[in-house]
Amino acid sequence: MAAVRLCVVLLMGISLQCAAAPFAVQVGEARIGLDAPSGFADTQFTGSPRLQEFGESLTSASNRILLFALSDADLRRFMVGDQVELRRYMIAVTPRSMERDRVGEPAFKQFTGESMLGLGTPPAEKDLVKYLDSRQTGAVSLLQELRKDADVISVLLGVRSKGGGFFERSKYMLSSTTWMLLRGKAISLSVSTQYDDPADLEWIRLTTARWIDELKKLNSR
Repeated sequence: MAAVRLCVVLLMGISLQCAAAPFAVQVGEARIGLDAPSGFADTQFTGSPRLQEFGESLTSASNRILLFALSDADLRRFMVGDQVELRRYMIAVTPRSMERDRVGEPAFKQFTGESMLGLGTPPAEKDLVKYLDSRQTGAVSLLQELRKDADVISVLLGVRSKGGGFFERSKYMLSSTTWMLLRGKAISLSVSTQYDDPADLEWIRLTTARWIDELKKLNSR
């Protein structure tokens, strides 16, 4: 059994290296270069219905998933049949209705404006836990604007979920949503993390910024 598990681990390492490599996806007439941030890998190579269903639960059916990535550690757990933590994950999608269209800056501005309707404005309160505790359980709240360019709009969102029992505290999730204009196509990125302390806030800000810059560089060639 030890030899079998060693073979599985070795094969898994090869698979993770392949999953972490940049790849191209066809969106209409354009080929978009995609890659997951360092420490994460796309899960599509696994062919797992469970992972596909989870990825689909993160976005609207009106979107097509281009990439759904788990942390390398979670993907290793999944590959050997262990329970995954799902503390951090990310997804890239494109609106099905816009796949065939060449999207210019005016159309992109209209699309992002419509997507942000109902989010409101960032709160004056800087204590995220205090603010989310003041909001209704399960309500998605706009926390910060991360970036606002002609071809990139990025915001930070937060949500509080009720604890599972009398002694279980509430849980907090942060997610960044980014709309990008890449090679004439509207692409949406989302990075999610459980929030336990300010280090999680710093992590999601940095990871989102790096992913944006990496994808812009990858698609400038």
